[in-house]
Amino acid sequence: MGESIDFAGNIERFSGFADLYDKYRPRPPAVLASILTRYAQMPCPGRVVDLGSGTGLSTCYWADRAQEVIGIEPSADMRRQAEAQTQAVNVNYREGLSHRTGLADRCADIVTCSQSLHWMEPQSTFEEARRILRPGGVFAAFDVDWPPIVGNWEAEAVYIECMERVREHEKQLKPKALVHQWNKEGHLARMQASGCFRFTKEIVLQHSEPGNAERLVGILISQGNTMSVFKSGITEAQVGIDRFREVAARTLGNEEKPWYWSLRVRLGIV
Repeated sequence: MGESIDFAGNIERFSGFADLYDKYRPRPPAVLASILTRYAQMPCPGRVVDLGSGTGLSTCYWADRAQEVIGIEPSADMRRQAEAQTQAVNVNYREGLSHRTGLADRCADIVTCSQSLHWMEPQSTFEEARRILRPGGVFAAFDVDWPPIVGNWEAEAVYIECMERVREHEKQLKPKALVHQWNKEGHLARMQASGCFRFTKEIVLQHSEPGNAERLVGILISQGNTMSVFKSGITEAQVGIDRFREVAARTLGNEEKPWYWSLRVRLGIV
């Protein structure tokens, strides 16, 4: 099914801001690897494949936790950023799509999708994950709840207001290429209905990373829909980011403090 979909719009959506994405987005928590390797019954996986690897945040995460890590990413812009900053010799990146990785059958112990499954055609992605995973291997798609818990209701409320404006502007746009998206809330149900997994489960994790006013604004700007409206000519003022910066600076300041990030993990065993 994925072969019949043109993903050019999805790829373009995440082009042109790899530096912002890499600077502000969170890394996966250490406990995630502990959980996935336990389900895989392999403390140190032989190979982890990261679908939609972006700038390599979720790929390099596995550098000292697996023997080999392969990031599959269709955006040349994102791959360049990942390759430029990856020093681990056991991590490499390849051009590909989630339903067409080019990898051999049963070559992986764990396959991940970090904040990316909603941009992938579900059924063909699950089938490809089943094909490249060895029996008993683990597929895991995980997404962060936005915004993170920053400990100030006003800053979080204005973040939400800005994102609502972004979505309203996005509805008015006529994109150069159609963008395909699937709702995150349906991930687990689609996994269960796919026929690709013997067992599925949803897990919610929480971890801490520091943040300040600059990071919260950066997270909003690094969202794909925000960048899409900026590329179309919508200004920061039209979205309300000028006010957001003022509120974030007043309520959060420059000093980094612990933030709490909720991670929703949908996993399946093949």
